[in-house]
Amino acid sequence: MIRPILHDPIFLSRPSRPATKDDLAVARDLADTLSAHADHCVGLAANMIGESVCILAVLDGSRVRVLVNPEITKHSARTYQTEEGCLSLPDTRPTERYESIEVRYRDEAFRKQRGKFSGLVAEAIQHEMDHFEGKLI
Repeated sequence: MIRPILHDPIFLSRPSRPATKDDLAVARDLADTLSAHADHCVGLAANMIGESVCILAVLDGSRVRVLVNPEITKHSARTYQTEEGCLSLPDTRPTERYESIEVRYRDEAFRKQRGKFSGLVAEAIQHEMDHFEGKLI
């Protein structure tokens, strides 16, 4: 189900809790919502649709990839400065990101996964994971 995007900075500033199997409907809604915004958005965190759980969705090529409870296990030594926008917030903000990351996560069926990401996908994952901590980028 496509859900509305939340714009409340107080709610978005709250840390998210780890997701459980009971939260997998949120993962499906997040994927549907990202697909509906794919022409102008590359990633969403669950709190952006009103759910304070550690689930994100990111466009990886033409595929929507869902990461439940993602954890960065390794990252490149190199970083870069960038300006990021957010569907929940106006304007862009400067930030620093790793060029590439390795992530341990569960997929939309709650199966354990690992992935290596670089470029815009890695940047989007890092941005959405900041939402889990209540950081507004």
